Amino acid sequence: MCAQAKLKFVGLSDSVIVSSGCVLMSALSSDAVSEYVVLPGFCDVHVHFREPGFSYKETIESGSKASARGGYTAVCTMPNLNPVPDSVENLMLQRKLIEEQSCIHVYPYGAITVGEKGEQLADLEGMAPFCIGFSDDGRGVQDDEMMRRAMKRAKALGKMIVAHCEVNSLLNGGYIHDGQYAAARNHKGICSASEYEQIARDLKLVEEIGGAYHVCHISTKESVELIRQAKAKGLDVTCETGPHYLTMDDSFLQEDGRFKMNPPLRDKSDREALVAGIVDGTIDMIATDHAPHSAEEKSKGLAGSAFGVVGIETAFPVLYTYLVEPGIITLEKLVELFSTNPRKRFGISAGEEYTVWNLSKEFTVDPDQFLSKGKATPFAGWKLKGECVLTVCDGKSVYDKSKMED
Repeated sequence: MCAQAKLKFVGLSDSVIVSSGCVLMSALSSDAVSEYVVLPGFCDVHVHFREPGFSYKETIESGSKASARGGYTAVCTMPNLNPVPDSVENLMLQRKLIEEQSCIHVYPYGAITVGEKGEQLADLEGMAPFCIGFSDDGRGVQDDEMMRRAMKRAKALGKMIVAHCEVNSLLNGGYIHDGQYAAARNHKGICSASEYEQIARDLKLVEEIGGAYHVCHISTKESVELIRQAKAKGLDVTCETGPHYLTMDDSFLQEDGRFKMNPPLRDKSDREALVAGIVDGTIDMIATDHAPHSAEEKSKGLAGSAFGVVGIETAFPVLYTYLVEPGIITLEKLVELFSTNPRKRFGISAGEEYTVWNLSKEFTVDPDQFLSKGKATPFAGWKLKGECVLTVCDGKSVYDKSKMED
């Protein structure tokens, strides 16, 4: 029966296409009339799996299973943990959990500074062989000289600085974008300058020092233009943005913690600039910033809830539905953003890793069905196209929809 199923391969090497045959024959045999697309395993360079320290929010096991369901075979985990991976000893605690629990490839970051406090450089030399790069995600490095030292050290070690850019003195207690929604409802806003001013500082340092630099979750039109200009100068700079920033702006906000993330949903003009940055290649990759919290932590409205939303199980369907289906970008371009570009930039090889999707399948986002422990998503109730039916990592099935339904 499976021989009748229609398969399209996008972005895969000939060897993987050949080796995938037996697995696909088995997995798809029950649905011979559907059309499937086989894509390389996705790579997300910005996720939070919360271990060690916060396993009530997520675990390596639950996060990796959720990732596999989303088509991912490789992710990079951020260091805002307890203990913070700012030394070899602390980093190895996380690596041990990864080895024991993960069903996909998980690459941890090391912190830039001790405790992510911005006061003292972490043990970058010691951690370099065991981490994918250095980040103080969740906090911007406030001190110019500290970031200069970090960039010099990372360059010497052949590692990338992966920066959460945020000027603390400009936050003023804000928690959503400083726009019309905030003004109309008396919420405290976060100005766009808090993001792009630190990006501008860092880009000057990159121009001075050199080395590889990557900007996390950009959300403003000014950020897009700064990175566009830096690339035109030939600087070794890349960036990411998330599905929610490309499909929502602050007019989508509701009085609900599932709409609270950092950076926040910005203005419509920012969203349009981000989409333009995707189209022209200024923005290199999609990263979910998958950030699970407990239900209680996300139940306190926009003002009181924790920052962060989940997204690794919905990322591809969201952007397939809202970028590919309307013809804004091609499926091939989306594969570059989800797999080719992040793997190339971060040196993450793709072996026998692929994911199979039924792109004609429509569904409504139901957080209760997530494999992640986190359920707070701004996409709840959205109707999307594209269902993952199989994910294979190192030749082994790590997600099989048919078995989930048994």
